[in-house]
Amino acid sequence: MKKIVIVSTILAATFAFANPYAKCAVCHGANGEKVAPGGKSKIIKDMTKEDFIAALKGYQNGTYGGAQKALMIPQVKGMDEATMKEIADIIIK
Repeated sequence: MKKIVIVSTILAATFAFANPYAKCAVCHGANGEKVAPGGKSKIIKDMTKEDFIAALKGYQNGTYGGAQKALMIPQVKGMDEATMKEIADIIIK
């Protein structure tokens, strides 16, 4: 049983590492198409890449966000700009 848990954890971590958007999809949908729980967020696939990156940076430094701010700050803590751009490229067309 321990081996199954360890393998599952490793696979989940590998997928999250391979796709930096994976943890975001839980609330924002597989394609950034959902309003996050609570109905207070923007649909991120409809944002410009510049606005999306600015929002993530704003969450990091505490200058952006409304009702979901407290939830988002830990999600972007430590995220570098290259990762932000990578996520933007995945979601925003």
